[in-house]
Amino acid sequence: MKKVLLIGGSGYIGAVVAKYFLSLGLGVRILDNLLFDNEFSIRDLNKNENFNFLKGDLCNLEDLQKSIKDITDVIILAGIVGDPLSKKYPRESVEINYEGIKSCLNFFKNKNLNKVIFISTCSNYGLTNNDKLVDESFSLNPLSIYAKTKVDIEKFILDNNKNFDFSPIILRFATAFGLSPRMRFDLTINQFTNDLIQNKQLEVYDPDTWRPYCHVNDFATVLFKLLNLDDDTVRNQVFNVGSNENNFTKRQIVELISKKIKNKCIIKYIGDGPDKRDYKINFNKINKFIDHKMVSVSDGVDEIIECINKKKFEDAFTNKNKYGNYKINR
Repeated sequence: MKKVLLIGGSGYIGAVVAKYFLSLGLGVRILDNLLFDNEFSIRDLNKNENFNFLKGDLCNLEDLQKSIKDITDVIILAGIVGDPLSKKYPRESVEINYEGIKSCLNFFKNKNLNKVIFISTCSNYGLTNNDKLVDESFSLNPLSIYAKTKVDIEKFILDNNKNFDFSPIILRFATAFGLSPRMRFDLTINQFTNDLIQNKQLEVYDPDTWRPYCHVNDFATVLFKLLNLDDDTVRNQVFNVGSNENNFTKRQIVELISKKIKNKCIIKYIGDGPDKRDYKINFNKINKFIDHKMVSVSDGVDEIIECINKKKFEDAFTNKNKYGNYKINR
């Protein structure tokens, strides 16, 4: 039985991945220092005999040593995630996202691991010519500390892959959306849906910039399928993860959501925002390796609307930190 270590597995994506892996009979261990007080997201998993949680820090070699026992594969999700948060915590971003993860990768040598999967981001592309979809060979143009640390780790992996006895894989995921035990409403689609259905005024900066989106359930499925591919087949591979059909502008997202709800939405479009990212991504490569149909943005929005209408997130505006990565506890 595969036993997977999810570093940073208590977060928005990790909680979904852990639950999915356990449902398929995999063993799961989470190493997480709970920077966002989000232990609640995995509490229900404790009843599964194939799961265990270790509170610890990826920057601490003793914690890594405890976490690696009987592990077959590792997925590195942890980090100061996103452009706004990395800008707010620049020192911690470099310390965790680059120095910490680099130390992890070196630590994982000679630990009898099959695959070590590094979760990177499409933010690495930064600003592109939107006349075409860009693929994995396109030159990277990181605009934030977050993306720069991701690019630096990618470079470290690719430059040192011959020194690794495991198969390293780099996944540049699209912006996540969808339901999670650790729900976040600071992500574009989730935020827009919640604000509009609750009649909040929505301010949209640079509405005609493009981004790709990927449902959290698809994160889990893609990771599972990659874990089950031959190690040598995917060794040192870089994949964009998402779907071509889920490339949208912010304006298109707002229009899609607005058509689904009855409220008269208050929307203010603003130009020249602080986030200059603008990219449309080609996801053809991942489809050559795994067969999986991604969840559409429309279907994901429907799920969120249904839950909001059932009053499942009534404290989303009064308990802001629970539903977003706004500050860290360290």
